[in-house]
Amino acid sequence: MQVILPDDSILEFEKNPSAYEVAQKISQGLAKNAVAAKVNGEITGLTATLQDKDKLEILTSSNTEALSVLRHSTAHIMAQAVQNLFPNAKLAIGPSIENGFYYDFDIDGHTLNAEDLDAIEKEMHEILKNELFFEQHKIEDVDAEIKKFREQGEIYKAELIEEHKSESPTLYYTKDKDGNILWNDFCRGPHLMSTKPIKAFKLLNVAGAYWRGDEHNKMLQRIYATAFFSQKELDEYLTQLEEAQKRDHRKLGTQLDLFSVREEVGAGLVLWHPNLGIVREQLENYWRSEHRKRGYDIVYTPHIAKSKLWEISGHMAHYKDNMFFITSEEEEFVLKPMNCPFHILIYQANRHSYRDLPLRLAELGTVYRKERSGALQGLTRVQGFTQDDSHIFLTPEQLVDEINDIIDFVDDILKKFGMTYEVELSTRPDDFTGTIENWERAEAGLKEALDKRGLKYDINEGDGAFYGPKIDFKLKDAIGRIWQCATIQLDFNLPERFDIKYQDKDGQLKTPVMIHRVVLGSIERFVGILIEHYAGAFPLWLAPEQVTIIPIADRHADYAYEVLKKLKAQNIRAKVDDRSESMNYKIREAQNKKVPYMLVMGDKEIADSKVAVRKRGEGQIGVFGVDEFIEKINSEI
Repeated sequence: MQVILPDDSILEFEKNPSAYEVAQKISQGLAKNAVAAKVNGEITGLTATLQDKDKLEILTSSNTEALSVLRHSTAHIMAQAVQNLFPNAKLAIGPSIENGFYYDFDIDGHTLNAEDLDAIEKEMHEILKNELFFEQHKIEDVDAEIKKFREQGEIYKAELIEEHKSESPTLYYTKDKDGNILWNDFCRGPHLMSTKPIKAFKLLNVAGAYWRGDEHNKMLQRIYATAFFSQKELDEYLTQLEEAQKRDHRKLGTQLDLFSVREEVGAGLVLWHPNLGIVREQLENYWRSEHRKRGYDIVYTPHIAKSKLWEISGHMAHYKDNMFFITSEEEEFVLKPMNCPFHILIYQANRHSYRDLPLRLAELGTVYRKERSGALQGLTRVQGFTQDDSHIFLTPEQLVDEINDIIDFVDDILKKFGMTYEVELSTRPDDFTGTIENWERAEAGLKEALDKRGLKYDINEGDGAFYGPKIDFKLKDAIGRIWQCATIQLDFNLPERFDIKYQDKDGQLKTPVMIHRVVLGSIERFVGILIEHYAGAFPLWLAPEQVTIIPIADRHADYAYEVLKKLKAQNIRAKVDDRSESMNYKIREAQNKKVPYMLVMGDKEIADSKVAVRKRGEGQIGVFGVDEFIEKINSEI
């Protein structure tokens, strides 16, 4: 039999080898460093048996894809440690996730705390003192195994095996060097061959989690943790995590009086306080200005529409569970989850020729989408939010150039905020609408635009919207975290569903192509990201309070208010702090509020008609005339 390697070279074997045996044949060094394998594009353990013509890649610790295997295996060691310390703990699920892993436990009569996490970590290190081995075991008598687990009180294991009984379910054993089984869990893997690579891990926190995510089920205790192949990588991640906690927009939202979410209003519905209202106002003004420059027409549409509209658009069939419904005079309405059907109706209100296209309609449109309360988080995951939405109607010939113009637009705007980005192309999902032919045309069009630009991108199979493929921009913030915001979605389907047309140069009526596009994503989410990106210290043009004026004593207040009047005449957002506090106290207060500039004034400054200027993060930067300072700050804005 033959095994095909990544460089398309072929290794031949007498019988079906394991991935580890292939690694040994390639080199002992590779076998020593191997931690997992990729067989025909799917990640597996090294013990996986290969079939003829399988394509194999051996993964080492240098492959980021191998991290999920390390973390899944570390999760099993953590669960083993928990059951060593809490013998009555019952196991639920324990998958690897984006930045680590978690495990859900049912521990009757005990609530896990920070001291428990320390003890569990210590027990994990104790378990790992001796190398243990992971071994997959096929369950021969599934009903007997289910019965055994039920008798042991492992009701979650039993339920999972029952659910997957027709899929050749397996257990994973943890064994010592003598072959003794120390622990097991129902699991499909993959896992490491042994615990040897498990060295750098950290248990992070405990949270509540309903079994299967259903609030009608029992609340379990979820331990979140992470693991890396090296202590250095773990330390870097923990430093980033610590920095992220300092930047948490929910914490800063309270500290800087930016926003709140009140129970009386409802989860995921945000109240913007005046300080953040200013940030939003500046952001929206900038957004409108940039759209006008680029040939967009700004429109406004209602917050609700009859259910019939969403049936035509296909949202009712694909999105119903995420929609809010209102009944009025026995007629059903929907709080809009999207803006696109309204923009199509605006297009439909007039006749169009090819000369009118591209027609670019843009709206800061507030939409509402039903989310589980447990998934809601500050500004970044909400139920009511404003999209910086645009829908562009164009001919097929205009498609590639228009997409490149949008990419330029996204690039320009993100650079203003000091953000870099990565790009993904998401393809047809299982619940797609429209024809395969239209989907293939749409995907080919997006690829052509990206390739023509020479932009590096990853393919995200099956993650497109139900009506079309999309290009997603993953933002990278100041501490390296990735956020999803800007999106370009191509749609051949909605124009056909609404039967919209344009008259082409040959006189025939044709269906336009439609692009759905957001640059910021949602205003709420983007502002939440900005708060964390800037750690609450907004750049001068966005800062709610740009200048704090600090008179040293009461007798300097009149001059402070004269300066304030001059600043306000130039639309500079400034306030006088004339409280009966010390100068140093007022400076600290302004620093805590992250105000970009402080103007301090006493007898000398008044005599010279000047101000002593302090800049955020730099301290004293000099003494300026008032007009000189105004010129400086306006230039910076």
